[in-house]
Amino acid sequence: MQTLAVDHPLVAHKLTTLRDVRTDSPTFRRLADELVTLLAYEATRDVRVAPVTVRTPLVETDGVQLASPKPLVVPILRAGLGMLDGMTRLLPTAEVGFLGMIRDEGTLQAQTYATRLPDDLSGRQCYVLDPMLATGGTLAAAIKLLFDRGADDVTAICLLAAPEGLKYLEDAFAGTAAPIRVVTAAIDAHLNEQGFILPGLGDAGDRLYGVV
Repeated sequence: MQTLAVDHPLVAHKLTTLRDVRTDSPTFRRLADELVTLLAYEATRDVRVAPVTVRTPLVETDGVQLASPKPLVVPILRAGLGMLDGMTRLLPTAEVGFLGMIRDEGTLQAQTYATRLPDDLSGRQCYVLDPMLATGGTLAAAIKLLFDRGADDVTAICLLAAPEGLKYLEDAFAGTAAPIRVVTAAIDAHLNEQGFILPGLGDAGDRLYGVV
């Protein structure tokens, strides 16, 4: 597994404002959208392309285009929806699947309540959108589901990650040959007793959409 904490002044600037408790939901949504696009730029460095020849107004020239099958973007509901526009802005031709998962606050285990994904993901590169990599249980369950359906390359894009969550993923997929990458704006200090990232930015879903 590879982990990349994107070191860029604009990433740090936007993340700082997201952390601020005074940032309201509309501003939080806008900044999260912008931050995801910056993270997606790094996350797609290994996106598969195929050679193609095009004609400019003057001559023919060689270039590349996204290879088939198209990448699949998978936001984890509900907070991952706040990252979708920022990701598809960079990959507008990607297909989008949805995965509804919730963490049991007692056991901290992930439970799946909805899936809208192709049954066969053979040969697909998948990009999972999950704002907070905390305990790692939710993201690990999502990645396992994608691999079980045939995906052979998974990249997770997270606003924040905790060391405990990264360790959980490493252990969970220690024997997996398929590439797994985590791209995040920062790796924070640790989790508190309730499984929240510290210093973190609070509950991403609540800050995006309000408490429901």
